[in-house]
Amino acid sequence: MTKKLVPVLFLMLFSSTLFAQQLDPVTKWATIAAYEYQVHPNIVYGKANNVDLKLDVITAGPVSQKRPTVIYIHGGGWVGGSKEFYELWPLPFLAKGMNVVNVEYRLAHVSLAPAAVEDCRCALRWVYRNASKYGFDTSKLVVAGHSAGGHLALMTGMLPQHSEFDTMCPGKEDLKVAAIVNFFGITDVADLLQGPDLRTWAVEWLGSQPNRMELAKQLSPLTYVRKGLPPIITIQGDQDPLVPYHQGVDLERALNRASVPNQLVTIPGGGHGGWSRSENMRAEEAVFNFLQAHGILPQ
Repeated sequence: MTKKLVPVLFLMLFSSTLFAQQLDPVTKWATIAAYEYQVHPNIVYGKANNVDLKLDVITAGPVSQKRPTVIYIHGGGWVGGSKEFYELWPLPFLAKGMNVVNVEYRLAHVSLAPAAVEDCRCALRWVYRNASKYGFDTSKLVVAGHSAGGHLALMTGMLPQHSEFDTMCPGKEDLKVAAIVNFFGITDVADLLQGPDLRTWAVEWLGSQPNRMELAKQLSPLTYVRKGLPPIITIQGDQDPLVPYHQGVDLERALNRASVPNQLVTIPGGGHGGWSRSENMRAEEAVFNFLQAHGILPQ
């Protein structure tokens, strides 16, 4: 080997070593998150039935910086589930640089309806009252959830100001959100209490309250469709065996009549979640395109 080739080969070897050490985009983000994101677990945001209601806050960097924030509400038919079990579901929002507030609420075995709705409204008020402490941008709040969490996200963002479901956590703040992300959430609770769409978990949530059909209507997002609502995106499979697909279609039609910006993303052949990787990617892409289109995330 000539002396001239030695420096060239060394440079090639050194360059290839540097290239091999560069992190791929996913690992790069995970490394940033590991060292810069902050987790604040099990913060008590309210108390009901002698139970502390808790939420987790994850900030995508220093709390001194205001960021778009998603309030995530877990599913489970109002009778099961926990914020811990669904902890990874809001991960895509974190990857987009959003703060996450992961909310628990009273399930049916603790309190029947409307307790879960009241709790989620209290969580929204807590976010407003603690915005400066954690860097929540209250002009860019998104409320999101899957299944029963999708229903609660809709109710949290669609209820009129100072509704009857706000009495547990009274305050003067105008509770507004910038957008709602509804993954196959219930839009007509009364539809699930009788007839071909009856669901036992919905019956369990309402219980045997004498006014349960009237209460079910008061707890249905379709009841609150009106002009001036925040933009709403719904993602649902057209073969959903738990939440009838027509409920997503009914919401879309009602929102269109009221001139509310909205989008229904249909997963052909899709069930109640459990979609393929490509279908999940399509769903998340639609969500973030929607949030960008409405100025919540940068283009």
